[in-house]
Amino acid sequence: MNHEQPHWSKIQENSTVFGIKTLLFIYQVFGRTVFNLILFPVMAYYYVSNRTAREASKQYLSYIKPFLANEKPLSSFRHFLQFGDMLLDKLLVWMGKIDLSSIEFKTPSVVENISSSKRGALILVSHLGNIEVCNALRQRLAEVKLTILVNTEHAQKFNSLMSQLGSNTHAELVQVNELSPATAMMLSERIDNGELVVIAGDRTPEQTARVSNVSFLGHSAPLPQGAFILASLLKCPVYLLFCLKQQKKYEIHVELFSERLTFSRKKRQQELDVSVQKYAQRLEHYCVKAPFQWYNFFSFWHKNTDSTATKETKT
Repeated sequence: MNHEQPHWSKIQENSTVFGIKTLLFIYQVFGRTVFNLILFPVMAYYYVSNRTAREASKQYLSYIKPFLANEKPLSSFRHFLQFGDMLLDKLLVWMGKIDLSSIEFKTPSVVENISSSKRGALILVSHLGNIEVCNALRQRLAEVKLTILVNTEHAQKFNSLMSQLGSNTHAELVQVNELSPATAMMLSERIDNGELVVIAGDRTPEQTARVSNVSFLGHSAPLPQGAFILASLLKCPVYLLFCLKQQKKYEIHVELFSERLTFSRKKRQQELDVSVQKYAQRLEHYCVKAPFQWYNFFSFWHKNTDSTATKETKT
């Protein structure tokens, strides 16, 4: 019997504001060593109790293994432990507690171009590595403001939490379930003011069929077109940002994806597919660099993409 899994946005987050504050308190009082000791049983419980996340992790690791030179087995539990470690870094980044000396910009010339151009831009991120470290990009770019688009209803809670914790970020999380004309106008104004709009390109929002079926880690996967459609509407440069933790240091890779994305009416679907596939190739490239830092703990490939592809081609 085929039991369809719930969409990722419907899977309740296990972390609460109280839980986050508790973990942060442990770190601040006892340091990272004690935090890691406590994190181990917490993640062990999560690993055992969350079958959906566990199976999604195993599926991903089995797909990426052929791309790796190292033939050692890939531990799903290690995948979970790195996720827990990233959660702490996520909070520290937003609070400005991670020193810039622990962050290395691997493409400084691209970052400087963004700063010197004084133009707004769209930045595509992913759930590979620590996406919150884009706040460090804000620190590097002085007073540039960030608007981070999310697809869940937790944006208001997170903004409130950051305020309670004394965050000095110039970033704002905005919930966007669908791209309405009002949302597009709001984002266009921010781009015109030289702000950066950040959106994840690897999670398919609910209540939309706008996906491209692309090759990702050797298998067909539905990736959302929304970020690329938004880019064409905003008529601004598009960059990719990946942040990987290597040897206790974060490496930030910023790439120019396109000076401006445009899609013709006659070949709109095909051109969208090409752009999304190009993004998938870069995402795959960085996944291979840090295979345990992919934090999409839901079945990324479980959908019947053939039917979606047919539907999209006809529209």
